[in-house]
Amino acid sequence: MELKHLRAFVALAEELHFGRAAERLCIVQPALSGQIKSLEEELQVRLFERDRHKVALSETGALFLPEALATLHQAQRAEQTARLAAQGEIGTLRIAFVSSVLPKLLPALICAMHKRYPRITLELKDMPTPDQIAALQDNKLDFGLIRLPAHAAGVVTRTVMQESFVVAMPARHALSRLKRIHPDNLRDLPVFMLARRYAPGFYDEILVAFSQQGVTLQVERELGEFTTMLALIAAGLGIGVIPAQAAIALPPNVTARPIELDNLHTGIGLAHVHLDNAVKRAIIDVIETCIDVPS
Repeated sequence: MELKHLRAFVALAEELHFGRAAERLCIVQPALSGQIKSLEEELQVRLFERDRHKVALSETGALFLPEALATLHQAQRAEQTARLAAQGEIGTLRIAFVSSVLPKLLPALICAMHKRYPRITLELKDMPTPDQIAALQDNKLDFGLIRLPAHAAGVVTRTVMQESFVVAMPARHALSRLKRIHPDNLRDLPVFMLARRYAPGFYDEILVAFSQQGVTLQVERELGEFTTMLALIAAGLGIGVIPAQAAIALPPNVTARPIELDNLHTGIGLAHVHLDNAVKRAIIDVIETCIDVPS
């Protein structure tokens, strides 16, 4: 059964006139008659009752008509889907992210993607940087929003956000009286840090920055999430060095102060391996509107 046979059947069923149906299909009347005959022979049924004066749907034809219309509609949808996918207008993107993008960058990206490509579905997952890199290399992710620096075979990164550092502390901590924290203020004070295994480049850059200021940072505990760290700080159990974005929504009884680290910033990068289809390339255009990198 060919789609042209179904189109011929629907046209004749709606027009009930061979001449008008043929004209509607832009074919000659004998060709239409041949297509109807082929369809009836294939189905081994009579779809129309016809004589010299009129054409009418048979009982079987009347039952077949909605099925034929549904089939043609589905074929049209399939054709449209294929074209939209080839143009990068429809599809699914698997994107992982680290927590710093939650307050600003990720909502901006979601909003921009939905506005520009409403038929592209975003599958989002919170995931540490090393896990994102492994998933990208195994083709389990399309994109990652990772902590920089990060170096991995085959993974391309582009900086899309930069943020400074702050010291988070209980609201009544002695350091809260200062407007800005100098590294020397943390000398010999135990601090919380994001665990190195979750962001090795991030971790090392902080320690090097302190070392360049003549201070060896005393890491009391390494944690997997900034939310966990802030909960411990809220309980009065210590202080922590965190990116500024992580301090946007602090728990009660926690405050934060900027730290002077020679203008050191931590970067967030958009990471990917292959841009092998138009849907993946769509996000590269959209991310331009969301980049938050100080000039």
